[in-house]
Amino acid sequence: MLILQRRKGQALSINHNITLTVVDAGTDWVKLAIDAPKEIPILRTELKEAAAENQKASATASRQVLEEILKKR
Repeated sequence: MLILQRRKGQALSINHNITLTVVDAGTDWVKLAIDAPKEIPILRTELKEAAAENQKASATASRQVLEEILKKR
C-alpha cells in the first residue's frame, strides 16, 4: 500500500488516465474528485461490500423462496 500526503488542490495520477484531486479536507474526512474513463468502475467500498453480500444471499436462497417471488410477479 502506498500512502501519500496531498493538500487541497493537489492531485495524483494513476496509469496516465486516472487523476485524483483533493477538493477539500477536514480533520477526519477528505473530498476527492476522480477523473477516469467511463469504462472504469468506481465504487465506494461499502457499496462494493453490500453488492457482494447481496450476491452471496441470492446464491443461497432456497428454491421455494425463489418460486414464491416469481409467483408474485
